[in-house]
Amino acid sequence: MTEADWSAVRLTAALAATSTVLLLLVGTPLAWALARTRSRLKPVAAALVAMPLVLPPTVLGFYLLIFMGPNGPLGQLMDALGWQRLPFSFGGLVVASVIYSMPFVVQPLQQAFEAIPERTLEAASTLRAGPLDRFFTVALPLARPGLLTASVLGFAHTVGEFGVVLMIGGNIPGQTRVLSMAVYDHVEAGEIADAHRLAAGMVAFALTVLVALYLLNRAPRDGGRP
Repeated sequence: MTEADWSAVRLTAALAATSTVLLLLVGTPLAWALARTRSRLKPVAAALVAMPLVLPPTVLGFYLLIFMGPNGPLGQLMDALGWQRLPFSFGGLVVASVIYSMPFVVQPLQQAFEAIPERTLEAASTLRAGPLDRFFTVALPLARPGLLTASVLGFAHTVGEFGVVLMIGGNIPGQTRVLSMAVYDHVEAGEIADAHRLAAGMVAFALTVLVALYLLNRAPRDGGRP
């Protein structure tokens, strides 16, 4: 592979790692809130979180570009603070990736939290465990399989992004040119062998992720049987 391709690999890994950490920090309390709330607005909130699953990535990227652009509210705030605008920067890719991959983290975590027996949390409450104590010492340990699934899915989904990356980051070598864009560039230039190498690596990565998820989800149900 060329140095430009290795740069795309490094940038993709950095983007996926940064986005996954932020997704877990934001998505975990959001999933807990969705799992515990009885509000009539819960379907609306859940639908908003899941919208990236059904929206075309270019549509989501377009509205994010408007929101973060010079005439958008976030863009104007960045200008007022004297900070660099997010479009066509690594920071912009991180923001877009977090929003685009949010349902892949929130939904597994929400299902894991909803599977926790209510009696378990009530028992912790009778032992004078406060809400935060119950969350960190009871809910999170019991939701560990969901947390692992969410982490793997969030990372893998970020690696495979294309449409949102194209709209928000463009294709700037060393700054926003990630693996999916590198494959596109090779195909467009007729460099099929180079495209094959990158694409085959992404296929192998995707297969490894799916097999790992299958094994992680199967192990608790097997009860340790061979």
